[in-house]
Amino acid sequence: MNLPNSLATLRIAIAPIMLWFLIGRNYPIFSEWDISWLDYFAGLLFVIASVTDFFDGYIARSWNQMTKLGSILDPLADKMLMLAGLLGLMVIDRADVWAVFLILSREFFITGLRVVAVAEGKDIAASMWGKSKTVIQMIAIGFLIMNWPFATYLLWLAVAITLYSGYEYIKEYFN
Repeated sequence: MNLPNSLATLRIAIAPIMLWFLIGRNYPIFSEWDISWLDYFAGLLFVIASVTDFFDGYIARSWNQMTKLGSILDPLADKMLMLAGLLGLMVIDRADVWAVFLILSREFFITGLRVVAVAEGKDIAASMWGKSKTVIQMIAIGFLIMNWPFATYLLWLAVAITLYSGYEYIKEYFN
């Protein structure tokens, strides 16, 4: 297990803990806590996990530590982090159900498309739109966790970029 894979594994471990802080507002363990502290802890965990997303890819490429395991762990960790954030935010009524549905539907569809492409010997590399999608989603989720102004607008911007990047993947698959 190299450093990039360890960072992806850390992101996988952080996702359910962050979800716990988001949806645990009525749990007895948090009965004495102010809700804003749950947001702060969830936000801190989300920032740490998001930073590991950047560093695991950067280190893997620059130190030549790209592995088959890493090619599975990294997107899995990304999906788990986004899933935990979006579902948690939907449960606490900070993320619109339709926005979450559209983002997650695109993620499942494109993941399936990439599996089919690999089976056919095609490689659909992450595009600039795909990378932009991840960054905008992370910013939107961070703003929503902290309940900051314009968070909902950022979420819908993330939906638009997410859907467009999905279109780009589909176009690349058929070319």
